Amino acid sequence: MPDSPNRETVALELGPRSYDIVIEAGLLDNIGPALTPLLKNRRVFVVTEETVMHHQGTRLQQALERDKIDSRFFTLNAGEATKSFTHLEPLVSDLLKSGIERNDVIVAFGGGVIGDLAGFAASIVLRGVDFVQVPTTLLAQVDSSVGGKTGINTPEGKNLAGAFYQPKGVFIDTDTLQTLRRRELLAGYAEVVKYGVIDDPVFFAWLEDHGQTMVALDNSPEVEAVRAKAIAHSCRAKARVVAEDELETGRRALLNLGHTFGHALEAECGYGDQLLHGEAVAIGMVMALETSARMGLASHEDCSRLTHHLQSVGLKTAASEIEMTTDADRLLGHMHKDKKVEAGMIGFVLGGIGTAAVHRGVDLEIVRAVLHDSLTTG
Repeated sequence: MPDSPNRETVALELGPRSYDIVIEAGLLDNIGPALTPLLKNRRVFVVTEETVMHHQGTRLQQALERDKIDSRFFTLNAGEATKSFTHLEPLVSDLLKSGIERNDVIVAFGGGVIGDLAGFAASIVLRGVDFVQVPTTLLAQVDSSVGGKTGINTPEGKNLAGAFYQPKGVFIDTDTLQTLRRRELLAGYAEVVKYGVIDDPVFFAWLEDHGQTMVALDNSPEVEAVRAKAIAHSCRAKARVVAEDELETGRRALLNLGHTFGHALEAECGYGDQLLHGEAVAIGMVMALETSARMGLASHEDCSRLTHHLQSVGLKTAASEIEMTTDADRLLGHMHKDKKVEAGMIGFVLGGIGTAAVHRGVDLEIVRAVLHDSLTTG
């Protein structure tokens, strides 16, 4: 598929499982030529959700029809609660009843919830069928659609059932961001900031200058250019990490910065609309840098700098800003159920801006104090 002047292609190198991440405004309207090389049958099974279908469904349907690709749509409820066994089982059943075959392709068309759920379904239907990601939210475009992590939440915790299952391609139309609520843009932006904090202080400094433009609710050329640059940079960063450590046995764990804290907050909020994943990650990153500062792994200046930047774009930075009643011990209980626990020790990604590393055996009294202070700030 030849590149247009406004298209950027990021290669994720995984040997026989390699694939391209294609980024272009308006790509959804011309997705047929991009999909065709990946199709053995000219038939796709599109898994999406109500909000995405309302705003973007017609665009995808018309594009597929124009290129004579047969499509069947499965529209699920919006929200994190959909990422569960309760919705996985009927989805798999509906796919099978619709006659899906091993040479067909599942299209995950939506945000992170749909990408994770549809990808997991693809990994188990008929012992595995091909799938592609067509992410429509900022969070999915910069993070969850890339790298092959699929799965669902369980009552015991977030993403505890799933599989590493790589898509055959990722197709990002930045125009889909134009219909997002500001809250959803902000949630995705937290994952963009994550890449700067992990190991790219130059990118973090660029975000300090351009972050407010990126989450602005307008479609000006300036906003579109900033978003495209940040999305491509984030995808390149994640592609490099995944190529080095596909199954998260080493460096890929750094991408969990803020997530150990954030997942505990999400669990306490019941994975509902009360707290979006990216909002939890933003608070979690501040907690991680505060923990780092108290352990001497980061400067207090770095923690203040991150907090100020997140606040400047409108993100929450403390657990006290969430409407919930809990305490540090309850949150620590959730953290002990995290999938990154090894030998009973919680894994934390800690460090300053640009110097993140995985740490185990962290003094939980420091963590408890950070949790308590975040819950009582203000």
